[in-house]
Amino acid sequence: MIYLDNAATTAVLPEVWEKMKPFFTEDFANPASMYAPARKARAAMEESRRIIAGSLGAAPEEIFFTSGGSESDNWVLKAVSDKAQAEGKKHIITSAVEHPAILSTCRYLKQHGFEVTQLPVTEEGIVKPEVLEKSIRPDTCLVSVMTANNESGTIQPIKELCRIAKAHGALFHTDAVQAYGHIPVNVKDWDVDFLSASGHKFHGPKGVGFLYIRKGIPVGPLIHGGSQERNRRAGTSNVPGIVGMGEAARIAMRDMEKNIAKETALRDELVSRVREEIPFVRVTGTMNPRLPGNSHFCFRFVESETILILLDQRGICASGGSACATGAEEISHVLTAMHVDPEYAHGALRLTLSEQTTEEEIDTTVEALKEIIAKLRSMSPAFKEWQGQQSR
Repeated sequence: MIYLDNAATTAVLPEVWEKMKPFFTEDFANPASMYAPARKARAAMEESRRIIAGSLGAAPEEIFFTSGGSESDNWVLKAVSDKAQAEGKKHIITSAVEHPAILSTCRYLKQHGFEVTQLPVTEEGIVKPEVLEKSIRPDTCLVSVMTANNESGTIQPIKELCRIAKAHGALFHTDAVQAYGHIPVNVKDWDVDFLSASGHKFHGPKGVGFLYIRKGIPVGPLIHGGSQERNRRAGTSNVPGIVGMGEAARIAMRDMEKNIAKETALRDELVSRVREEIPFVRVTGTMNPRLPGNSHFCFRFVESETILILLDQRGICASGGSACATGAEEISHVLTAMHVDPEYAHGALRLTLSEQTTEEEIDTTVEALKEIIAKLRSMSPAFKEWQGQQSR
């Protein structure tokens, strides 16, 4: 198997799994209890909290464990809107290329009296600060823009966007699910109020994530019940998951510089070869700044779903875009917002690398793509029509 869908999820590292195992079978006590085994579990959780806080430039008490990025995103938008509504601030700003966890929550809030502005992006997928400046209003309570896009890989100018929001008295949230663990992220430098992340995107386990909440911001819970997470997120703590996520974060910070260099070099080789060896292709998003392991192509005269099926038959795992939208027939909202020609957008292909990807896997994938695209185009009525037009 050649796995090139690391934006959807990553493999749990062996070191992470070894760190997690005792908390399933030996140190399994509920960390909310008072006896010694519970204190051991609680201490392991707090060590993960310290690791993650340190990686962000945050304080441990600003890190809250959740079930993942979607819960963290929902928590921010719903909790901020609850408080803002009482103050008469019922305007939220986000971008047109956000993850469904943000866009779906915004649709929910619109049904409850909020006005939502979706900022347009450039053809490279970038939110321009001057566009935010023109859109922000006195009643804007929150601006939420993702750090890096899960399809195009484009990295947003978060620090500048946050500066504009703060200048107008609005809070700022960034969904860093695709970015955290892969590029430097510092909440103090950026001055963000909230940041979401998910463990399975950086070689941790699924079903666990965290939310950074800047100290002093009064945010109520999304889930009510017990007193876990300092009375702000009820529910028995997922100790193995939290421990695994903390270990994955530690390794990601330790190896980040090396991983960025390797993934960027392999990605650039992949992009260069596809551009040179396969005609009628568009590389989506800007190449700089971009997530190091992300490549996204749109091929004319072919359909994304068929490309994926034929790659799968060769043992190559890839994606047409966000895993959360798999099965959708319409063109991705990200590509629509980036004004990608529908003739190209229907042939979208995302290949996302990790530090475990090899040059041989890149070579094999490019050769497979060349054959697959050529075969599909030979059967494409649109391609044959185009060839006929060129021969006249």
